[in-house]
Parts: sequence; structure tokens; C-alpha cells
Amino acid sequence: MDFNNTEIAFSGKSNTDLKRSYWLFKIIGWNWLIKIGPLLLKIFMPLWIPIPIIKATVFKQFCGGESIDECENTIKELSSHNVKTILDYSVEGKEEETVFDSNVREAIAVIKKAKSNTNIPFSVFKPSGFGRFELLQKVNTKHLLTQNEEAEFERVKNRIDKMCAASFDASIPIFIDAEETWIQNPVDEIALEMMRKYNKEKTIVFNTAQMYRIDRITYLNELKTIAENEGFFIGMKLVRGAYIEQERDRAKKMSYDDPMHKTQEDTDKDFNLAVKFCIENIEKISLCCASHNEKSNLLLIDLMKKHSIDISDNRIYFAQLLGMSDHISNNMGKKGYNVAKYVPYGPVKDVTPYLIRRAEENTSMAGQTGRELSLILAEQQRRKSI
Repeated sequence: MDFNNTEIAFSGKSNTDLKRSYWLFKIIGWNWLIKIGPLLLKIFMPLWIPIPIIKATVFKQFCGGESIDECENTIKELSSHNVKTILDYSVEGKEEETVFDSNVREAIAVIKKAKSNTNIPFSVFKPSGFGRFELLQKVNTKHLLTQNEEAEFERVKNRIDKMCAASFDASIPIFIDAEETWIQNPVDEIALEMMRKYNKEKTIVFNTAQMYRIDRITYLNELKTIAENEGFFIGMKLVRGAYIEQERDRAKKMSYDDPMHKTQEDTDKDFNLAVKFCIENIEKISLCCASHNEKSNLLLIDLMKKHSIDISDNRIYFAQLLGMSDHISNNMGKKGYNVAKYVPYGPVKDVTPYLIRRAEENTSMAGQTGRELSLILAEQQRRKSI
């Protein structure tokens, strides 16, 4: 596997596309601008001034469109490289009951789309898009809920159950994305309940483990024991994690032990241990390795060879975000591995908070922006030399 093959990596990109990508990653590398980005948007977004600029730049790079139908070109383009699509409705920050119910309808629409299109192997949802953050936080602390809150939390669970049931009926696996540690416990509990209910014959429901947490290897072992005792399959999406700055700041501010690993090396170690754990238990665990880290992807490739697992085995998927790490996705797709891109979509204004969060995450990923820039420059140089 040669992740340095930029000809394959950027075969679908024009010279103009490469220039736009280059400058976007350059800007993302400016930490000061990313830090003040939310404030600038809060000031100017009500005037709609940034919308056309965002749509022509960062939205075009990292999103598939404003609706499922608008994502069709992206789905086709990715499939031409043998890369599949995971449609991710990325509207964040809204907490009205009517919005939660609307999000359920959108999620089920994605499941229906996936059932009719073999290039969409999974659906996905973020739990905080279906229930109030403060409610999930209160459940996480195990504080006694009021009668109204109990009814409200029951509605949250019913929404999630409705989506998982639709996935089960359509035979389309569904990812439950991870959240901040201070609301993750109820998410883990709901995910377990959904696995018990829908993973009896095969894996439909996947939970997500953020491996920068110090407790996730223990969580995986405990989940495996429960699954073996109760007779259901596990679906696990492994990520390094998306909220490290918020986690550290909150732990410091509230004077509790930081739940994160102290170093990037410890996070990498646990991520790779988790990959190994899943492969060694492949008869019980289906795995999505959602990583932009070349070493972790190569490790999984080597483990598949070691355990004589076919590269097309649908219990194992690799995944990256749209607009990033094409050198991983396209080179793996070319070799025939199961690989997919997370394709965010939604109205530009509503998706912008997600894009800001991703930009903040990208600045904290050691070497990621520099790696993207070096690959783009290498491809530009290759094209000039032809």
C-alpha cells in the first residue's frame, strides 16, 4: 500500500480544485483565525454575508451538498474511485423538539437512500441531534429527573430506537457517533440497548469509541463480555476523538481528573490496541477504522493479512472525512478494500458550526494539515513535470 501515490489520490481533482484545497489547508493552519472564527460568524452570519464565501470554499471542500439529492454528484465521484459514501446530516446546535423529530425523518430518509444505493453502506447520527444536551448531561450525572424530564428522555430513546429499527428493516448498519464525556454514558447505555435488540443475527448498530479517552480499552473488554454472555454482535467505530480541547478545559475548570490520555503517543497506542482487539474478535465484532493516521490504517491492513481476512470482508471498513486524506481513501479503494468517506450535508448556515468544529479539530491533529499540504504540492509538481 503506497499512500504517497498522489496521482491516484487526486485523480478526481482539477488543478483549480488542488489550488483551492491548498489555500484552505493553509488557512486552517492559522490557529488564531480558527479560534476567532466562531465569534466572526456570530457577528456576520445574521447578515448572511459569509454564506456565499463559505459555500464556495470550505463547504465545497468538506460537504456533499445542502440536501441528500445534492450529494448525488459526490456519491458518484467517490464511487468512481471505489470509495463509498456515509451521508452525515451535520446540522448542530438546535435543541427544539420539532427539530429533533425533523432530524429523525432526515435520518430515515438517508436509510432509504442507502437501501436503494449500494454505494452507501451505512447511515449515521449524532445523539445530541435528538435530545437536549443539558438533559443528556443530567442523565449522565445520574441526578434524579423530574417527571417531565423522564418523559423527555423517553422520547429521546424512542427517536433513536425508531432510527435503529429502520436500519434493521433496511439491513443498513447505523453508526451512533460519540459525544463529550459528560454526556457519553447515556449514549453508551442506549447503544448497548440497541445492540441487544438489533444485533442478534448480524451487526446493525455500531457505537463509537474515542480512543483518546483513558477508559475505552476497558469499555471494549466489558462490552465484549456482555455480548458473549447475552448473545449479540458488536459494532464498533474507532476514532481518536473530536473534543480534546473542550475536555481538557472543562476538567481543569471543574477540578476533576482529565479523562484524556496525557500524550498523543498514548492515544495512538490505545487506538492500535483497539484495532488489534477487534480483529482478534472479528467473529463477534464488526469494525470501522475511522482514521486519518496512516500507521493505524497500515496496521489494520497487516492484521487482516495475518488473520487471513479477505480485503472485501464487510465486517471491516476504513473511513475518512470528505475533503481530507484522499491519499488514504483513494489508494485503498484502488486496491479493493472497503473504504468510505463521511460526507456531511445540510444547509450551509446550519452546517457551519460543524465545519468550525472540524477546523478546530484539524488544527489540533499533529501534522495533519502539513501532510495535506505536502501531498497537494507533490501532485502539483508531478503534473507540471508531465
